[in-house]
Amino acid sequence: MLLVILLKNLADRVGIILILALFLSKIGLFRKLVSKQNINKKDKIYLSIIFGVFGIVGTYTGIPIQGAIANSRVMGVFVGGLLGGPIVGLLSGIIAGGHRVLIDIGGFTSIACGISTLLEGIMAGVLRKRFEKSKYRISFALIFGFLAEVMQMVIILIVAKPFSEALELVRIIGIPMILANGIGIAVFIAITDSVFKEIENEYVYQAQLALKIADKTLAYFRKGYNESTTKDAAKVIQEMTKIEAVAFTDTEKILAHVGIGEDHHLSGSYLQTSLTREALQSNRYIVANTKEEIGCYHENCSLKSAIIVPIREVDKVIGTLKLYKGKENSITKVEIELALGLAQIFSTQIELSKVDYQRELLAKSELKALQSQINPHFLFNAINTIVSLTRTQPDNARRLLIHLGDYFRTNLEQETEDVDLSKEIEHINSYIEIEKARFGDKLEIIYDIPEDISCKIPPLILQPLVENAIKHGVIDKIEGGKVEIIARENENATELIVKDNGVGMDKALVDLLFEENHNKESIGLKNVNERLKNKYGVKYGIKIESELNIGTTATIEIPKH
Repeated sequence: MLLVILLKNLADRVGIILILALFLSKIGLFRKLVSKQNINKKDKIYLSIIFGVFGIVGTYTGIPIQGAIANSRVMGVFVGGLLGGPIVGLLSGIIAGGHRVLIDIGGFTSIACGISTLLEGIMAGVLRKRFEKSKYRISFALIFGFLAEVMQMVIILIVAKPFSEALELVRIIGIPMILANGIGIAVFIAITDSVFKEIENEYVYQAQLALKIADKTLAYFRKGYNESTTKDAAKVIQEMTKIEAVAFTDTEKILAHVGIGEDHHLSGSYLQTSLTREALQSNRYIVANTKEEIGCYHENCSLKSAIIVPIREVDKVIGTLKLYKGKENSITKVEIELALGLAQIFSTQIELSKVDYQRELLAKSELKALQSQINPHFLFNAINTIVSLTRTQPDNARRLLIHLGDYFRTNLEQETEDVDLSKEIEHINSYIEIEKARFGDKLEIIYDIPEDISCKIPPLILQPLVENAIKHGVIDKIEGGKVEIIARENENATELIVKDNGVGMDKALVDLLFEENHNKESIGLKNVNERLKNKYGVKYGIKIESELNIGTTATIEIPKH
């Protein structure tokens, strides 16, 4: 009966400790601990004091019995060791155990209780690594909590005198204290695990938030890493988070600063915090918990906490992302993960901007290559044709000179943006007028292009197909032939077709047209084919159908989206 009453009373005392633990779970330092963030020496001292005080509370809420105290002192010390490691276990054991020995609260077990409290704290600290790896943390805490209290009973039997009284005391308090404190330790750990799950949910939210920010900033960083793009990105981050200031730098100056402190952290000014220089030089993220650690020269700077993360382009550091808060020690593990995630995403986006730039250079080089392919024989033949018409048909010669000028002007323009289909047709028409002057009735051109068709295409994408149809299809035919230029619009794309009734090709030759080592005659077609694939995707190359003595049809598709 006595054992049951004692167990019930101890359970009530343990409940008091657990209520305090619930309050503790709301403290930022404690949340940092259970979120497995690295704790510095200063934090460990604070935690040792907190868990040591828990032990003292456990002593004062104990139940006097036969010259001793049945208590829950072990709970705070043991949990502190499991969560904080050997240093926290040792120091909290010294605080709680030392209090039991030095403060005159009576009992012949003072020294035994002081020693056991210290050893239980050390034991928990040693067990921390195994505890962290365990899949069953609550069961782990329960079992070793029981063992820790068993150890305390053994120490009382060994140290406390007289032995007969120690034995009688252990007989009365042993089972109630082992059960109550073991279960209390397990429940304490359950509380910390619930905090950890809450923090994990925050991680999930922050991950989703990072993706949303990335989606909104993609358009900016794809344009490069400069004052304009970083300012827009900083505004997005601040609007979507609880961060009080957001900044970007390059390796020498501030690119953008939005939020508190923007009155003196001015865009374009040189780096003002020593911490930023350290992050750039070390190529690693740094957390500052005080104004002094940030190292801003401005006397009235309101920035009190910060996370500074390098931004990289491939393996080279090109700047930093900085998230600031106006309170000390307010950068949480969740915000660190957010900053790291954003910096990684931004680094990738900046690399993509370089890919876009390289693609633009490629497009220009492809266009230059196509422009350089103007056949000198075409120029000489066109000039000879115009010369022959100068005396007999001067107006016609003048008209052809205008077409020749338009043709070369379009070829030599460095335009890489898409052009209206109508502009490409004008260019083709200049080329055709010159060719018709040379070949007369042997060449017939038919345009089948609806007036209301709306389509933008890469420049010089259609003319090489028409040129190929004339040179290698119609003109090689003794009686000549016709070339049709057709445009068709459907739901997803605009279809452009160049069709001739010339000499045609067999299937084996068609299959070789786009081979790398095929003859130079098809280089114009290859260039157009590669440009289409690079711009729209591999399925958007030229489709060619041909049959000997029947003719050839070349088709390209320009997607609407």
